[in-house]
Amino acid sequence: MSSLEGDFRSLYIAGGQGGPGGPAHHQGGTGGAGEGPIVHITTSTLIAHNLQATVGTEQALQLQNTWVSQITSHCPPPSRIFCGRQDILDKMHHFFSDTGGQHIYVLYGLGGAGKTQIALKFIEESSFSNVFLVDTSKIETIETALKSIASVGDSAQDALGWFQSNHNKWLLFFDNADDPKINLHDFIPKCNHGNILITSRNPELRSYGAHTLVPDMEEVDATTLLLRRANIESSEENLKLGTEIVKELHYLPLAIVQAGAFISQSEDLEGYRVLYHSNRARLLSEKGAQSHDDYAQTVFTTWQISVDQLSDLAATLLRLCSFLHYTGISEDMFSMASKYDFPSWCPPREELQEPLKFLSHFLGPTGEWDSFKFLDVTNEIKAYSLISFNTKTKLFSIHPLVHAWSRSTLPDEEPFLLCMSSILGMCITTIPEQEIQITAVQLLPHLVLLKSINPDGVADFRRAFWEIYYNAGKYKDARDIAEQVLEKSQLLLGEDHWDTLLAMGNLAATCAHQGEFRKAEELQVLVLKKSTKLQGEDHPHTLLAMGDLAATYSELGEFQQAEELEVLVLEKRTKLLGEDHPHTLSAMGNLAGTYSGLGEFQKAKELGVLVLEKHTKLLGEDHPRTLLAMGNLAQAYFNLGEFQKAEELKVLVLEKHTKLLGEDHPGTLLAMGNLAQTYSNLGQFQKAEELEVLVLEKRTKLLGEDHPHTLLAMGNLAQTYSNLGQFQRAAGLQVLVLEKRTRLLGGDHPDTLLVMGNLPSIYSKLGEFQKAEELKVLVLEKCTKLLGEDHPRTLLAMGNLARTYSDLGEFQKAEELNVLVLEKRTKVLGEDHPHTLLTMGNLAQTYSNLGQFQKAEELEVLVLEKRTKLLGEDHPHTLSAMGNLARTYSDLGEVQKAEELEVLVLEKRRQLLGDKHPHTILAMENLAMTYQNQSKQEEIDKLKQLIEDTKKSL
Repeated sequence: MSSLEGDFRSLYIAGGQGGPGGPAHHQGGTGGAGEGPIVHITTSTLIAHNLQATVGTEQALQLQNTWVSQITSHCPPPSRIFCGRQDILDKMHHFFSDTGGQHIYVLYGLGGAGKTQIALKFIEESSFSNVFLVDTSKIETIETALKSIASVGDSAQDALGWFQSNHNKWLLFFDNADDPKINLHDFIPKCNHGNILITSRNPELRSYGAHTLVPDMEEVDATTLLLRRANIESSEENLKLGTEIVKELHYLPLAIVQAGAFISQSEDLEGYRVLYHSNRARLLSEKGAQSHDDYAQTVFTTWQISVDQLSDLAATLLRLCSFLHYTGISEDMFSMASKYDFPSWCPPREELQEPLKFLSHFLGPTGEWDSFKFLDVTNEIKAYSLISFNTKTKLFSIHPLVHAWSRSTLPDEEPFLLCMSSILGMCITTIPEQEIQITAVQLLPHLVLLKSINPDGVADFRRAFWEIYYNAGKYKDARDIAEQVLEKSQLLLGEDHWDTLLAMGNLAATCAHQGEFRKAEELQVLVLKKSTKLQGEDHPHTLLAMGDLAATYSELGEFQQAEELEVLVLEKRTKLLGEDHPHTLSAMGNLAGTYSGLGEFQKAKELGVLVLEKHTKLLGEDHPRTLLAMGNLAQAYFNLGEFQKAEELKVLVLEKHTKLLGEDHPGTLLAMGNLAQTYSNLGQFQKAEELEVLVLEKRTKLLGEDHPHTLLAMGNLAQTYSNLGQFQRAAGLQVLVLEKRTRLLGGDHPDTLLVMGNLPSIYSKLGEFQKAEELKVLVLEKCTKLLGEDHPRTLLAMGNLARTYSDLGEFQKAEELNVLVLEKRTKVLGEDHPHTLLTMGNLAQTYSNLGQFQKAEELEVLVLEKRTKLLGEDHPHTLSAMGNLARTYSDLGEVQKAEELEVLVLEKRRQLLGDKHPHTILAMENLAMTYQNQSKQEEIDKLKQLIEDTKKSL
């Protein structure tokens, strides 16, 4: 038999320099700690033509497969401390178990996420006939590996040919396919069989087949990994400390392994936490002496390798983004900044050279924003998974550790901080007024981070930053900035400059939101006085100041003064701008709101109809201002008791808002809340609850759980729970609202007192009258001290306390308070105001409780007459007055009169509200009682059956 001729060829698949350790296994084992996956095998490689000539093609192929199996038996095992990732492994096993066709699976994600270890674990658990591990970091290492695998011939193409002709269950593992310049397609066998596994930082490789983004570890698995690497037992205390550490490391596997290696030297988990806070960059840059895998890089060096591949522009963008919050980064922030038009109250061009230079890289020939240029740069960064992009929200995010690393490795933070804060400030100045609220909530985390890095190092866009804090509901921070802006403006421009007056107006608005209405009034009076003197009473700025002051008077309950100013503003704007100008229509809408505050609902309605007609004609029925006018008119209908009309309009407003602005827009959520309120008044509490739960969920998500609008939604839902008889849930929610408002606004803020006043009514329904009384006494004391004893909220608190005294049977106390409230409301609001009539009715009820039925009758007859005249005989308040008078007639023994009224109330309520409304059922029960007093058994039986059937159907 002829001897076999051949040469000896080395298979060298390299991923880094091998480290110290014990003697290597004779088949190529790792030999202890190593710094990278290295398989270096010397094997007899036969020259193909000699093989075939000597032993024939079939025997040559058999021998070749034998040597190939020797080569592939040295794929390193996964780390001995590997844990978790079962969901990904299960998905991979399921995918590769499918028979037929070529299977390609891509594991992609950030460097250090554990992609290679997952792949090695999968391989260990599988039963492939041959496994080929290829270092894919460079073209040279790919070609070297494939040539060595080939065994026949001298090129990578020979290896690919072998894969194409070999139908065994082989797996080709391309590890670290990170370089976006390498076209991996050239190295994938062109056949309809075989298995290919790819790990990469480049999400573009998802297009090759099935894929999984390798996320951070689950908390339990991350803690287990940390303790295993640290060689520390899993005691309860260690698990708790370990969990806190992995949270700080954001569950990134490589960072956790590094931390474990460091901790293993001291076995001090708490000591590592303390050290990490002051030496994070150093700890994440050092690698322990002993390894449990062959990965050569630390967390920070892993990312530095990626950043070194980026262009200067891409690297700069990544660095700038590290001064923003690591989530919620948008292209709009940069594109809107490019439209900055240098307003007088912001930094001039010469102070913005660096941000302008940076933004210029993304502009087209005519200076417009070029999204394709921005996309090219972000795609470059995404190719290394250094940022990720949410296609649904159109927002970028950076892994928290990459975010921290990117900033910590800068030799000087100051220029980047100044540049990014300038870009953010420039962006804010270009936000449209109707979008400022939702944009403010999105930008707030970025602004908070910038200021936390160095408040003195950010650009001087304080007035723009005030807009963000103010519209995001962060009034304390807004107040601090407003005071700084005013002080600087007074110093540089003087007391009488319009920029100074504008700053004063912003401070006043902030004070009003903090409940300091007197302080706001004081500032706004000054602004109006100076503006009138400097620019004249017809100047737009003067009229704006006049309108702001009127709004504060309304908040103070001084509706007469508010009306006087708003009538003046409307007259002047009509004369100067015309009755169809948007500012004129805005003044008209404000005046309609004041009429509602005065209880002149008919006037409010008439003005509301006019405003809606003009907006519809001028702007179209789908314009946001038209929808605002529609919502205001719906509220006027609501106040007049025309609930069906109110519902129809509010449903239309909600539909249009949702279509035009999306279901998450503040205007849409406001429309949703208003419709829920109407449902409540129609007795459709289930519908109201569904909408209010949705509003609360969305506001919590969009604005945060502490935003004033979120707390308002929470309070509204609590009231609906109360209406549904779910008093415990209602109380729990109201207590939460009270706690948050007390913490955020202080215990004396009007909004805090409003919630404090709502909570006792729920306590009363739970039978906790003592608690209700204590809280109402406190509210009354605070309102009297802060707002004065004639303020509407003080009188409301007084009336609520009187009701609690009635619940406690202390009717004398209730009478005294109700008499006082009636006197004050008659004086302040007039005897025809709805609140005055409500108090009159409450006093009449107190007289009934005291057995003074004649007094009660006199008042109730007066209330009924006035409500019929002002609101119409079908208004719910009119029907309530009718029902109250009927009960008084019963108490006086005038049962025939009582029956006539109660029959009428029931008919109207059935017609207006339907049989199932709580007020209709109450009317049935009252009439049944009147029949009982007259011993009308047949009518009693019919009515009781109707009540029973109605309640069953609920």
